[in-house]
Amino acid sequence: MAENRIKPRILTGFMELLPADQILFNRIYDTIREVYESFGFLPLDTPVIELSEVLLAKAGGETEKQIYRFTKGDNDLALRFDLTVPLARYVAQHSGELTFPFKRYQMSKVYRGERPQKGRFREFYQCDIDIIGNEELDLTYDAEIPAVIYNVFRRLDIGKFTIHINNRRVLNGFFEALGLENSISDILRNIDKLEKIGRENVIKELAELGIDDEKINKIMDFITISGTTEQKIEALKNMPIENERYKEGVRELETVAGYMADFGIDKSYFTIDLTIARGLDYYTGTVYETTLDEHKGLGSVCSGGRYDNLTEYYTSSKLPGIGISIGLTRLFSQLKEAGIIESRRSSLADVLVLPMGIDMGYALRIAERIRQAGLKADVYYAQRAMKHKMKYADKLGVPYVAVIGENEVQTDTVMLKNMATGEQSALDIESALKEIKKQMGEN
Repeated sequence: MAENRIKPRILTGFMELLPADQILFNRIYDTIREVYESFGFLPLDTPVIELSEVLLAKAGGETEKQIYRFTKGDNDLALRFDLTVPLARYVAQHSGELTFPFKRYQMSKVYRGERPQKGRFREFYQCDIDIIGNEELDLTYDAEIPAVIYNVFRRLDIGKFTIHINNRRVLNGFFEALGLENSISDILRNIDKLEKIGRENVIKELAELGIDDEKINKIMDFITISGTTEQKIEALKNMPIENERYKEGVRELETVAGYMADFGIDKSYFTIDLTIARGLDYYTGTVYETTLDEHKGLGSVCSGGRYDNLTEYYTSSKLPGIGISIGLTRLFSQLKEAGIIESRRSSLADVLVLPMGIDMGYALRIAERIRQAGLKADVYYAQRAMKHKMKYADKLGVPYVAVIGENEVQTDTVMLKNMATGEQSALDIESALKEIKKQMGEN
């Protein structure tokens, strides 16, 4: 029979964690969710499986090749590959029942059949927020989005970060003024590589596009404007460009940067970056990318921007929006590998109750009193030696154990031990609870 056993394994490109890592992952997930909700975003969950006709309305090229698609009976079905397309379908389908602006968050798994490689997964969590307007959307929301990013990463406490902000109208207007409107996509792709390949190589690639030296110099001077946020805005306003799209973009950039300060974002945490050119065929206004200052090799850990018409493939109503996405699975794996985060506990319990040769009912009642006090409690039921039980508690990383023997039952106490310091003392249960909360920094 043994020779017929199947080797336990999972597909490549899928992440499966041991308890300590899953606890850490969930803590990051919960932190992101809590920040999203603190800004009034509403929870949304959509089906993992959608009708292919609906899901692939806009898909094409490389994206469509990565779709997990199958048939069941007469239905042509597909797994969602992002959370934006399901959002577009949802808003178009329920627009009469929603209140606009509609602020939603969704933190769910998506699926892409791409070749697995370092930091890339076939199944992964996306943590998205979007604000959808009806016909129009106030520019203040363009500043609220980075305020959310700021609060998320400050609370995650994974090091200094910078939110890079730009505006697609500024870029498009600038290149239109140079007569290069037909080459914008190619130019922006080259500009986007500035940090990777360096100034000289970017200049070389721009020349290969047939752009003359004078325009290349103007492009390089433009994208490398330096100084404070205020100085960069002033430099953009003083450029001799009579393109209305450009002027509108600069006004938007100035307004958004001002509101970002009003949202309480420390100025050292954001910068105007004219090289940010993401979403060439999608974003139409403000765009964002967030990087960790000491780990720039990780790339953008949060990105997004403003778009004109979310639901154009499903309804004639014009519904503009703005949003960002955090690829949590990829971010988690990168942070772990870089040693930026570390799993410390394999248990969620604050206290492990260790009954030693007593009636188990007493131990259960003690554990319940601990839970009623707002702490998490577990009980070790097996009749094993104290040494074995302590080793179990230590391996799980439980911060406190409450040992209960015959003496503790008779005196209505517990022997409370701090597993980190090794200190222990006999206390009545109420005093023990107060001591635990005091040491945990609670009132």
